[in-house]
Amino acid sequence: MNQLIRRCIAECIGTFVLVFCSCGVAAVTGGNLVATALTFGLSLIAMAYSIGKISGCHINPAVSFGCLLAKRMNVKDCICYMIAQFVGGFLGALVIFGLFKMSNVTLAGDACNYFVGYNAETNATLNQGGVWAALIAELLLTLVFVYVILSVTDERSGFKKLAGIVIGLTLTLVHLIGIQLTGTSVNPARSLAAALSSAIYNHSLTALSQVWIFILAPLLGGGLAAGLYGMLHKDEELLDLE
Repeated sequence: MNQLIRRCIAECIGTFVLVFCSCGVAAVTGGNLVATALTFGLSLIAMAYSIGKISGCHINPAVSFGCLLAKRMNVKDCICYMIAQFVGGFLGALVIFGLFKMSNVTLAGDACNYFVGYNAETNATLNQGGVWAALIAELLLTLVFVYVILSVTDERSGFKKLAGIVIGLTLTLVHLIGIQLTGTSVNPARSLAAALSSAIYNHSLTALSQVWIFILAPLLGGGLAAGLYGMLHKDEELLDLE
């Protein structure tokens, strides 16, 4: 099998699992802070040690974009990864919400991302500056997340064996901060998947109308993380802490 195809299949599966498990928990619990944050982190850790050796376990277009700008991958691979991630994420959300529908499970939430101050239950905007707040929050959270990924997976780093755990815990951290703000995206594939599922199963286009925020901001955050990584780590001897 072509190596790129094999890696893309791994990315598709990994993103499927992330969205299936994490968005499912978010929907069932109404975005419970601890449960949702832990599920995102644990899902990523599980996939990192399952498919990491195959594809690197990006399972996030913002991560792939950051890797592209950090010269960790080429344009063709990056585009293929992103396509695979969007497909996997959409299938994950489609299946989990479809299963809930078939089982007549009452969902406490829709696992979508909304700008700061928007109340999905009442369809009310409580904060007129919420779009800018969401853009800034998602940009900063993604910057932190992708910077940690680029740093701990650096060949010179002494943390490579623990990279999956560190990255998973970092994803948990940014969710603990961001869930009450935007529901936390930091992942365009996850946001688009939930928005599409909400449109299909809840007949609501609100999340889709706002999803551009959660595609643009994470990509910008991933790009800034690559720039920060390049600036701080260029020609630097990193300590071996193994």
